[in-house]
Amino acid sequence: MTYTLAQLDALKRALATGERRVSFGDKTIEYRSIEELQAAIRTVEDELARASGVPTTRQIRIDTRKAT
Repeated sequence: MTYTLAQLDALKRALATGERRVSFGDKTIEYRSIEELQAAIRTVEDELARASGVPTTRQIRIDTRKAT
C-alpha cells in the first residue's frame, strides 16, 4: 500500500491527543490500543522511507566470550 505524509501526520496527531480513531478521507480506522497505533506509525514511516530510497538502518550485535 502507498502511504502519504498526510496519513502519517493524522496518525501522529491522534497519538499526541490520545485518540485511537483516525480518518483518512472517507475511511476511518479505530485502533484497539495506543501500542497498535504506534505500530501503524512505524509501518507508515518505514514504507515512506523505503519509497523515498532511504536505506533501512539495521543494528547487529555480536556477543562473544572465551570458553574457560
